[in-house]
Amino acid sequence: MTSTIAMDGVTLALINSRLEGVVRKMANTLLRTGRSGVLNIARDFSCCLLTAEAELLVANEALPIHTLSGPDIMARSMTAFHPDLRRGDAFLNNSPYHGCSHAADHTILMPVVDDEGRHRFTVLCKAHQADIGNSLPTTYHGTARDVYEEGALIFPGIKVQSGYAIDPDVERMCRLRIRVPDQWWGDFLAMNGAAQIGEQEMLRLAAEIGWDTLDRFARDWLDYSERRMIAAIRTLPGGETSAVSVHDPIPGTPAEGIAVRVAVAIDPEAARIRVDLTDNIDCLPCGLNLSEACARTSAMIGVFNAIDPGVPKNAGSFRRLDVSLRENCVVGIPRHPTSTSAATTNLADRVANGVQRAIAELADGIGLAECGAGLPASTSVVSGIHPETGPFINQLFLGLTGGAAAARTDAWLTICHVGNAGLCSVDSVELDEQRQPLVVHARRLLPDTEGAGAQVGARSCEVEFGPVGCTISAAYVSDGEANPPQGVRGGLPGHAASQSLVDAEGRVSRLPNCAQVTVRPGERIRSVSTGGGGYGDPRRRDPDLVRRDVAALRISPERARTVYGVEVVETPRPA
Repeated sequence: MTSTIAMDGVTLALINSRLEGVVRKMANTLLRTGRSGVLNIARDFSCCLLTAEAELLVANEALPIHTLSGPDIMARSMTAFHPDLRRGDAFLNNSPYHGCSHAADHTILMPVVDDEGRHRFTVLCKAHQADIGNSLPTTYHGTARDVYEEGALIFPGIKVQSGYAIDPDVERMCRLRIRVPDQWWGDFLAMNGAAQIGEQEMLRLAAEIGWDTLDRFARDWLDYSERRMIAAIRTLPGGETSAVSVHDPIPGTPAEGIAVRVAVAIDPEAARIRVDLTDNIDCLPCGLNLSEACARTSAMIGVFNAIDPGVPKNAGSFRRLDVSLRENCVVGIPRHPTSTSAATTNLADRVANGVQRAIAELADGIGLAECGAGLPASTSVVSGIHPETGPFINQLFLGLTGGAAAARTDAWLTICHVGNAGLCSVDSVELDEQRQPLVVHARRLLPDTEGAGAQVGARSCEVEFGPVGCTISAAYVSDGEANPPQGVRGGLPGHAASQSLVDAEGRVSRLPNCAQVTVRPGERIRSVSTGGGGYGDPRRRDPDLVRRDVAALRISPERARTVYGVEVVETPRPA
């Protein structure tokens, strides 16, 4: 029998560190063996460990939108569909109707089974794919009217490995559908290898300290995490608050865009936070609808952005959060065949931004302004025929910022978008130019684009790129052009996004905010990402910080005077 006596804090910390080491090894395996730039440059992947009861226990420094909710649903689907789990089994899930974030995030789940055949834990690797067989060469099909037009192969917890032998039927199926089969196969093997690393490390750790000790740790660690969450909530002011964050219109949405309404109730005495997303429109004939995993996760992200950052993000702290969703809601639980192609980014960001902004309006000193909107053209999925190596497809992360101001600090510049939390890397220009037939003409931060405030949001990033020796296709789903990220408590909005095409003669034409653009030799795309919202009245900003920003060319003397109320006398520059 497992002891009911709680572990001491030192033992809890030591075992937690060991388990964090397991998921770090999994993530390092993905990074070093993944074939596509999405994995080995941008790091768009996550790894985690769950109990046999499908409770999230430990994650690597993962993308929040990947891990807070969804792995639990996928793990429960795995055991429901395959009750007889054996060592060496592995399962592939990318179904947004069975716990995955969206179809582009292929996920490998591997049960950790002891010598007696008992399922003890589950290791999980989730990795965004460069191509998944969509009808268009992009994994973000924003205008797909349903999952059939989206076109991806959907794997709802399909067994892909038995006795450590990969099922060749799955490989053949994907090779015939995916545009870059060798690249996908390399990424699949990287994910599968990472999962096996996790499984073997867990077996090794159990041999060292015993399964009963690991079970006892899981119980006590989740209980400890809940206590930390209780303490964090009790520092917050009680009350009910709400916010609306509006996504720009694209084909398949209302002409005025999508107004995402969030209601937040904080009860410090009961130590509970409730987020209600049910007062929103039904699912739409486009790819912006949220999966259940992303709807719940995005609400949780907004909460965690407003509380003590030291609270562990696992099933224990989640016990104190209640997220209300409804079926057939654009930010709720979609019904098949609703498309959720862009579920990890656009509307998910609007939910998280609404929650953290609503909490900030309860009292000064908590919450965040709105982070920037995602998926400008600088994050396009680019594809075409390389003149030397043949077909290619990859998602770029050439540059976007979007960080929101906090109560006491300026923005983290390269948050990317709020569900990413700054954990994807900005691409190396040199590596992108080596791997794809393109050249990056410019990447710069734009002055006077920050969300002004007592603490400031990030400035916008401008990127220009174009093809070399061939024609390329660039697909993107940009938000934040009509509705830039909002500030809070008197803070001002961040700069709006914009996407343009520059032709061979230098003429500039505005591009739609959601498009698949053909770019010919001599042409280039100019992409401007949003800034981030500001926190607090700009005229409360420390004048020395304003002068520093002017000296660093982040803002102009005129903006310092008119927005911040600080007169900066410029000194002549040396000749």
